[in-house]
Amino acid sequence: MVLHDVNPKVGRLIDSLKGKDMVKVLFVCLGNICRSPAAEGVLQAIVNEHHAAERWVVDSAGTGNYHIGSLPDPRMRAHARRRGLELTHHCRQVSVSDFDEFDMIVPMDSSNEYNLRELAPSVEAEKKIVAMSAFFSLATRYDYVPDPYYEGAEGFELVLDLLDDACLNLYDTVTAAVWGTK
Repeated sequence: MVLHDVNPKVGRLIDSLKGKDMVKVLFVCLGNICRSPAAEGVLQAIVNEHHAAERWVVDSAGTGNYHIGSLPDPRMRAHARRRGLELTHHCRQVSVSDFDEFDMIVPMDSSNEYNLRELAPSVEAEKKIVAMSAFFSLATRYDYVPDPYYEGAEGFELVLDLLDDACLNLYDTVTAAVWGTK
């Protein structure tokens, strides 16, 4: 599913990427221990599977500073590992310089989107922010990626299901629109 024409905001952001040799994506959640490192791992696996690593830089960060330097939550790592993903990212906090470094900044929910908009150093930088839910195609009751931290196993599995769907759509959308391939 290519979402370029479905969501005008996504379309404008994707259009701004045309002509780039490489696209840099930063996923953002609160603590950078569950959702955003999982999104990083899922998209990186898709990129690797398509032999497109030279065209992508994928990273993640948190709006909070609670877990800087830590590996992702052990429960998220265990659930991801069952799907063949190794989450080895060390948590970091998002910074103003990320708006210069990355082409797309993808928050997992509206709270983190708000925090990113407050941090954005300019209107142009703010245009790089697009919610992860903009890439959902699954019929779901969610318009965000829920935080599984206080949930059981089903919370982590739900997050990974949503991210599998959204990251593949993000990959397909960018690849088709920017490089004309899939």
